[in-house]
Amino acid sequence: MKRVLVTAGASGIGLAIVRAFHATGARVYTCDIDDAALARATGELPGLLTRHCDVGDRAEVTAMVADAAQRLGGIDVLVNNAGIGGPTSPVHELVPEEWDRVLRVNLTGTFDVTRNAIPHLIRCGPGVVINMSSAAGRFGYPNRSPYSATKWALIGFTKTLSMELGDHGIRVNAIAPGPVAGERAERVFQGRAAVSGRALEEEKRIGLASLSLKELVDPNDIAQLAVFLASDAAKSISGQVIPIDGDMQRT
Repeated sequence: MKRVLVTAGASGIGLAIVRAFHATGARVYTCDIDDAALARATGELPGLLTRHCDVGDRAEVTAMVADAAQRLGGIDVLVNNAGIGGPTSPVHELVPEEWDRVLRVNLTGTFDVTRNAIPHLIRCGPGVVINMSSAAGRFGYPNRSPYSATKWALIGFTKTLSMELGDHGIRVNAIAPGPVAGERAERVFQGRAAVSGRALEEEKRIGLASLSLKELVDPNDIAQLAVFLASDAAKSISGQVIPIDGDMQRT
């Protein structure tokens, strides 16, 4: 039975991942900053272990990973899903504190969770780390510089971790979703519309124009990809960035 830690798993893509691993019979632990959403997830999924944690707070992360390892009895799979979208504005108009917040959660938070989890992954035997990057880690995204910068950085982090942890049999991969159906996508399109002055529906059309499959990505499909990457069927896959984006060609 796999022991799985998923960050920010109370809603959106994270909740879809939690549900997918739970459905396989895995023991799952998740953290989030939304206590009400955590309570709903616990009510829905018997045996789900949860804890409030701001991934941007190093002390909270250290305590959370230790709690997860203790309550799960070890960690076999780590899914670094926590991340925030950040502001929608050009670089010269960015508030520096907003830049700092995005990097602290998306990049430094992933580092802190992973750094604390690695000894448990090594101790428990061959393990898996999955980092949630984005199509914004493959292309430039005007007016989304903090978000895009962190998602590019997570790809470098993934490839480096794969090389460092390979001798321990630990596989490390990144998933790079395109635009995903849900509240966050709506907020992104609204932000773009506010900057461009175009109508919201026009921004959505533009946002999907570069996809061969002109639909938003289903979070459940991302979750199934995570389950596959954590399975023995993917035992030879490491250091890879796997897009799930409807064949995005450009931004």
